[in-house]
Amino acid sequence: MSVQHDAALRRAVTEDARWIRETLSRLVRIPSVNPKFEQDPALNREAAVQDVIEAELHALGFATCREEALPGRPNVIGAWPGAQAGSLALCGHVDVVPVGDRSAWTTDPFGAELRDGRLYGRGSGDMKAGLVACLAACRAIRAVGITLAARLEFHAVVDEEAGGFGAMQAARRVPAPEAVLVAESSGGAIRPWAGGLDWVRVVLRGRNGHSSRRFASIYPASAEALAGIPVRSVNALELGARLLAAVQALEAEWGRDKRFPGMPPGMNTISPGVMVAGVGLGPDCLPSVLSNPGIVPDTCVLDFDLKFLPDEDAAAIRREFEAAIARFAATDPWLREHPPQVIWNLYGLHFPPVNTPADHPLVLALAGAREDAGLAVRLEGMLGVTDAAHYAALGIPGVVYGPLGANAHGPDEYVVLDSVLESAQVIAQAVLRHCGSTSR
Repeated sequence: MSVQHDAALRRAVTEDARWIRETLSRLVRIPSVNPKFEQDPALNREAAVQDVIEAELHALGFATCREEALPGRPNVIGAWPGAQAGSLALCGHVDVVPVGDRSAWTTDPFGAELRDGRLYGRGSGDMKAGLVACLAACRAIRAVGITLAARLEFHAVVDEEAGGFGAMQAARRVPAPEAVLVAESSGGAIRPWAGGLDWVRVVLRGRNGHSSRRFASIYPASAEALAGIPVRSVNALELGARLLAAVQALEAEWGRDKRFPGMPPGMNTISPGVMVAGVGLGPDCLPSVLSNPGIVPDTCVLDFDLKFLPDEDAAAIRREFEAAIARFAATDPWLREHPPQVIWNLYGLHFPPVNTPADHPLVLALAGAREDAGLAVRLEGMLGVTDAAHYAALGIPGVVYGPLGANAHGPDEYVVLDSVLESAQVIAQAVLRHCGSTSR
């Protein structure tokens, strides 16, 4: 690849610094909270963000289209024409999580305040900065006058924060790109690996009864002494507490025995996130009565966030988890007759693992771009999940690469502006390396 082209691309991005800052500020000031978390027309403005992105893509000569991934929630897809061999998609999501406790913020969550080289605001790092870096990379390619040999696509998608249904739809487009670069914040690290993620629910059923008769269920007594006591109860909440301990033992076993290079030991956790107990079982597999501790609960529901390694098979992991639940149930006389129910795809969420080879052309393109810019090259795994998972599920290798951000999903989220420029420069050079050029 031409050293002259590399230098020209870096220079074009540097000269675009004001556009980068202003465009990122503009996007952060448009609240685009995922409506699955908080419904408010003033906050659920994904389409308005897409308006800005689509206009920028049009100005760069991309052919664009809108596709509703969910009602009223459009993806924007852009494409520069070119060959299939070497084709690439740049991907980012426009939805953000809710602000949370506004009193914990020292800035306006949607104010895009600049302070000490940082731009603050919900979605600044996660991940509107990545989208702007990709746009800036495309602007640099056009400014330098490069025509790519392979097709370059731009996927601005919705719903990553609640399952990735936007990326699922975008990844199904035909013909599919040969690779995808997801510009989530990575602090300049190249991340070709990510573990898989499942949300799984376990439902335990006991037998309800009056709390005043609890003693008959927990203390030994003769049949004569219990002759006048109604049927004994089985406390599902206590069963749930014991099941939780069994799952924690499985988690410790996985953390001890399983490893993946580039990922910290023990990242494959089974995190308990919700535990609800009460009486009855509604159509949503949650207890119907939650407000009467005088009734021994007959239903306990536990929801887990289960992570597994990049080289593990999702179906095999599910079998391991279910086998552990079955072993636990076999230790209890009640549960042997009333086994727990395991429910997968909770709320439709499932992120397959990403295991892109370290010598994949996109990894090499990013590494080469950083080397030529005099930047350190660091390959590592992604601890969180991203939309790269949904491309990987369809056989499209993905890599996460983007700016340096902090406090994602928390108060005072920010991105370092200089890192947005650096990311744009590296992405522009990597696109050229991956897609090739017809320009002399």
